Amino acid sequence: MKKIIVIVSIIVAIFVALAVITNYQQKKSSEGNPYGKDKIKPSTQQQLNDPLYQNLILPDQLEEKLENGETTTVYFYSPECVYCQQTSPVIVPMAEEMDINLELYNILEFEQGWADYNIHSTPTIIHFENGKEIKRLEKYYQDHSVYSNWFEDIKETPSE
Repeated sequence: MKKIIVIVSIIVAIFVALAVITNYQQKKSSEGNPYGKDKIKPSTQQQLNDPLYQNLILPDQLEEKLENGETTTVYFYSPECVYCQQTSPVIVPMAEEMDINLELYNILEFEQGWADYNIHSTPTIIHFENGKEIKRLEKYYQDHSVYSNWFEDIKETPSE
């Protein structure tokens, strides 16, 4: 009986040690992240150095832009969304080539964005002018011309 207690204690100690080490490593790798959070999700951590995910916008920044009536185009995505993983390599370079400042809002890290911007699914791109939503594109499209046409349309839409 004593052997079983010792073995179980050792196993529990190993699991506790692994949990502490994993938590420490995750916290360490989250330090200095652009999200301003102490801890970010592992899928977000994997994107920190990816050039596709550098033009980030935080909730406070977006709110301030909208309150100031600035024109902005925001891509709401989740690092865990398979369709976002297919969309990002298409639209981020496309927007850059078309001289559109596409700002990325990580809805996995800032879940309030679902309700704040009435997001039903990811990926979603919203164009705002004068602090109001003007145009929205939701879901993944295999026909990439849908994105280029959408971007062309927002470029041609005159601001009020």
